[in-house]
Amino acid sequence: MRARILIAGGWGLIGSSIATVLREAGHDLDIVLAGRSPDSGKALATRLGASLVRLDVADPAEGLAAAGPVDLVIAALQDPDDTLLAAALRSGAGHIGITRTVDNMASSAITAAACARRPAMMLGHWQAGALTLAALSAARSFDTVDRVEMAALYDYADPIGPMTEADATGFVGEALIRQNGRWRDVHAPDAARSVSRANQAPFDAMPMGVLDTPALVAMTGATDVRFDLGSGDSLGTTAGRAASHDLYIDITGSKAGGASTHRRTLVTDPLGQAHLTALGVLIGAERMLGLDGDPPPEGLVFPESAIDPDRAVARLRALGVRIESLS
Repeated sequence: MRARILIAGGWGLIGSSIATVLREAGHDLDIVLAGRSPDSGKALATRLGASLVRLDVADPAEGLAAAGPVDLVIAALQDPDDTLLAAALRSGAGHIGITRTVDNMASSAITAAACARRPAMMLGHWQAGALTLAALSAARSFDTVDRVEMAALYDYADPIGPMTEADATGFVGEALIRQNGRWRDVHAPDAARSVSRANQAPFDAMPMGVLDTPALVAMTGATDVRFDLGSGDSLGTTAGRAASHDLYIDITGSKAGGASTHRRTLVTDPLGQAHLTALGVLIGAERMLGLDGDPPPEGLVFPESAIDPDRAVARLRALGVRIESLS
């Protein structure tokens, strides 16, 4: 059956990237681009064979009704009061949201658990779950995981949209990390670290309260987990190409025989952070709609428990993302 997906914020930088990769994935989809100024989305809608609808996130009922029956709503914008989340789920659609962090997760999770007739996936992870899934795949080579340190390098030559720019003030505030088996709220600048890189200068990075941290704690049992964000020249820029988005995953633990070991995994998208986010959403949408060949999940779900990490890594590689072990 042909699935129908509505992308709220559909002609913004992230929304248009999501719409493009959904269309390029080759699935039989009706794509609806939604937002407050449909005229702004005309060119994209024409290029992708999508339809347009006016939708105001503060009062989404009229826009959802105008769109007609929808299988999945993807919120590529801020929904601070969970208005779109609740309206989408009550209409019978599934929902993917990509903006929730540790600090503002509670209301969304409770709303989703109460209202979902179809699954609601919380993708407030870095790059919509791509980082966590790559880390979980790498962790499968360990018998015991003690420490997971994740770092993202943002290159200022990599474009960001208004939504990400508006979020930037929260990138250097309070953050949640796992340290010695306990949760710690830290002031990001006070907990900065230097991230080394082979054949490149290290970069300074500060912790952020994204959902990757609790996800990796829950799934690996590691006593020390953190996610940090820094800036500098990416691998793409250094090579004279377009800016890439580079992620470094360092896992320490033990393998057979109990010997301590360390593994670093590099994840880099040559098309930048918006494209990698869109690919994370694509993998989530395929899981939500059963387009990956398995039955859709039910209720409130998270990528770390609903998506097989090895399959996700294979999918990302097939879509042009470089994922490799460096040590």
